[in-house]
Amino acid sequence: MSERLLAPRLFGRRVPLPLVAWLTLVWVTLWGELSAGNVLGGLATALVVTWLLPLPVLDPGIRVRPLPLVRFLVWFGWDLFLSTVRVVQWVVRPGDPPTWLVRVRLRTSSESMTVMIMVALSTVPGSLVVEAYMDRKELLLHVLGMAGEGVPDAVRRDVAGLESRIVAAFGTRADREELR
Repeated sequence: MSERLLAPRLFGRRVPLPLVAWLTLVWVTLWGELSAGNVLGGLATALVVTWLLPLPVLDPGIRVRPLPLVRFLVWFGWDLFLSTVRVVQWVVRPGDPPTWLVRVRLRTSSESMTVMIMVALSTVPGSLVVEAYMDRKELLLHVLGMAGEGVPDAVRRDVAGLESRIVAAFGTRADREELR
């Protein structure tokens, strides 16, 4: 839909109709009764509030691309399963599990993509983002339950793959270009 339909001008200012509808719904819900007076009162209040207090236009820098999203979700679900199995094996085994602190350099400079990567990493059992160095595009990860000398390189490869999938699924064109 065009911007004119979703945010027509009222006395020189744009009034976002989806926000007006939401505020009207909240108003009617707060009054607890669906009546013509409550709906009209909510509509009038919503129009005045959105006209007097205009919100800035925000672009979170996230675009949803369906096919890469499905690829990411399938991979992420499989990673959740494997990581859970790995952590459970170390929990039932006697002794301390191996732990690592691994620095991982990201290729993306987008804050929204970095936050999504951090959330995905922290959601997976056995990994946790300890610190994020946004100025250096670097994460410090705590990894639990992976044994062997090649763990840091394997973790870096896994995070690079995760980063690629997240940027492919949610990134803007500029974000995707940055990873090439």
